[in-house]
Amino acid sequence: MDTRVALHDAPQALERPPRGTLAAVPARPLDDEEAVNIHPSANRRLKDFEAALGLTAPPPKGPLFAGVDLGTAYIVTSVVDADGAPVAGALTRSRSSIRDGLVLDYVGAINLLRAQVETIRRAGYAIDDAMVCYPPGTAGRNARAFANVLEAAGLHVTGLLDEPSAAAEVLEITDGAVVDIGGGTTGISVLKDGEVVYTADEATGGTHLDLVLAGNFKISVEEAERIKTDASRQREIFPLVRPVFQKMASIVRQHLRDHPVRTLYLVGGTSAFPGAVEVMEEETGLEVALPSHPLLVTPLGIGIRCAKEARANAKPAKGK
Repeated sequence: MDTRVALHDAPQALERPPRGTLAAVPARPLDDEEAVNIHPSANRRLKDFEAALGLTAPPPKGPLFAGVDLGTAYIVTSVVDADGAPVAGALTRSRSSIRDGLVLDYVGAINLLRAQVETIRRAGYAIDDAMVCYPPGTAGRNARAFANVLEAAGLHVTGLLDEPSAAAEVLEITDGAVVDIGGGTTGISVLKDGEVVYTADEATGGTHLDLVLAGNFKISVEEAERIKTDASRQREIFPLVRPVFQKMASIVRQHLRDHPVRTLYLVGGTSAFPGAVEVMEEETGLEVALPSHPLLVTPLGIGIRCAKEARANAKPAKGK
């Protein structure tokens, strides 16, 4: 759920109040050689979303729709027009308010999301209707808690969407396995003919890389994350964290034993770490696809689905 940071994980604060609460995707997205086996239109859409995070383009006319991804590492909001094209967005550190698919600090999550919503609205983007996603294995009141956060932050929730379906909207896929390597967990979802037929969520993610680095260098977890997200050091530290990626790949392989697929689609910020794709390929023997901005896939997909459902219902967004 979390969602391509370098691990692209160290955002740069936007110069908008409240200072430090919003962030831009780090400067180095994946280039065309790193972003593999993904439809070009999907990568273009993700790059457009990254550019839209700056909130510098004139707001378009017509209804707008929001998609919110409440992840362990980041809260990301996408804003799309009626055709599903990204026009604005925001990205904020979750600050431990969300962990492993659960809202741990309800008030904290509301405050962070409300700051995003208010900043987007002040920039001229009149958002109201929104959808939110939930990770594999989350259901009932735990899933509804995500919608409650949006409503408390001033959004009108039109629906909830599972993360793999959101990713499929962007990646333009109907079959395969979506592997979401987030901050706290790795989610595995199998799609067949456009339907999610199997899901699982395992507690291994980006934070486990931090723990390995902290133990090796005898430093704090916070300092370990800074090292992890330093693009100039990622090749150097990869041998240390490779076993974590091997464990992730082993988990994926086990879950797919009874659900064979031809292609794995990696999303989530941690999947951007150099070497992750190669480990997944080696351990699973499958083709692995990686988009240009893995961190942005799920939130953009939620916004696209929100706009699509509004069109299907043949009525304008609330308040328009």
